[in-house]
Amino acid sequence: MTVIIDPQQAGISGNMVVGSLIDMGADKESVVEVMEYYGSYFGQVKVKVDLVDKAGIQATWVDVECADHRAISYPKLLETLDGIKHEKVTPTILNFAKKVFKTIAIAESQVHGVDMDKIHFHEVGAADAVADIIGASYAFHELGLNGKKIYGLPPALGGGRIKSDHGNLTVPAPATMEILKNIPALGGPVSQELTTPTGAALMVNMVDEFSQFYPLITNSKVAYGAGKLELEFPNVLRIVLGNSPLPTDKISILETNLDDVTGEVLGHTVDRLMEEGALDVTIIPTIAKKNRPGHLLRVISKSHMNNVLLETIIRETGTLGVRTIPYVHRNIVNREIVPVEVDFDGKIRTVRLKVAKIGEEIVNVTVEYEDARKVSEEIQVPLKDVIRFINQQIPF
Repeated sequence: MTVIIDPQQAGISGNMVVGSLIDMGADKESVVEVMEYYGSYFGQVKVKVDLVDKAGIQATWVDVECADHRAISYPKLLETLDGIKHEKVTPTILNFAKKVFKTIAIAESQVHGVDMDKIHFHEVGAADAVADIIGASYAFHELGLNGKKIYGLPPALGGGRIKSDHGNLTVPAPATMEILKNIPALGGPVSQELTTPTGAALMVNMVDEFSQFYPLITNSKVAYGAGKLELEFPNVLRIVLGNSPLPTDKISILETNLDDVTGEVLGHTVDRLMEEGALDVTIIPTIAKKNRPGHLLRVISKSHMNNVLLETIIRETGTLGVRTIPYVHRNIVNREIVPVEVDFDGKIRTVRLKVAKIGEEIVNVTVEYEDARKVSEEIQVPLKDVIRFINQQIPF
């Protein structure tokens, strides 16, 4: 099962997350119960849930009414949460909520340059923020989404300026920027705050992988959580639940243009990159500057191998720069190597087959080149004939 959190259109806030999870199927009465229960330890809280129309989209609106907004220190917040018991809030749910609070606390301490244990929060300690985070944590786990593959799309941040306890701030708020650093995001499209620190903190703790595009899935349910603003477009957070026919992973692409490197050096560079751990290396003929013939060297890499492979490219080719395209999303088929015995005129040889599957369906079978080449040399039969013979003998 695959989950996509899509805040590209109208950003993400705490109540939008809770609303979308209720719309996804979380029990409304239970969510409201735990939100009011925990929120009451920090102020007077009343939670209302309604279906509303947001520019033509029906969405679930969660309104957290809070009579007071007391400030509280981060250590006191954690101490209070640890002292609260509710039969529906398991230690796993509470620990997830505490991780979200920690994300905000770290961001605020970075912004203000003060140790995390010595600062007081207005937004973090407010009863409505506590209610939102506990409610979202509970609904997230009640739906069984923890442990599922969760993608996040770039959130719309908004723009303009907002009033806060620290004076007028530029949107996105400094804490929001700190939480979302190294994560793709979108500016605008209005002069309003669309992504809040609470929403951003919930998102980064829920998401396994951020992507700029929708992964390949078959949708089974789409849910919408409403924001408070009335905009010219649907002010909603969308969450999509579906199934992916193909597994996915995250890679980087490294590439550089070469117009003064010999064929021997290119071939050696390919070998060195594969030895160092590249997943794949491609050399593409191209026309470089001043209409000189050249080559595009492209390397597919696991992100943690980027620095090693970058250095290898530079040392082996002498290039002055390598482009890095990080966090590329790719779909892959399940693959397994299956050894089989093949009878070549009474001589039994074991060769390995690469079997590709989508689910349990076999979509392709190929013999490993090195095995076929070895058989070709041993029995003195052309490689193409050996491969054809093996393909005819494949048992599936």
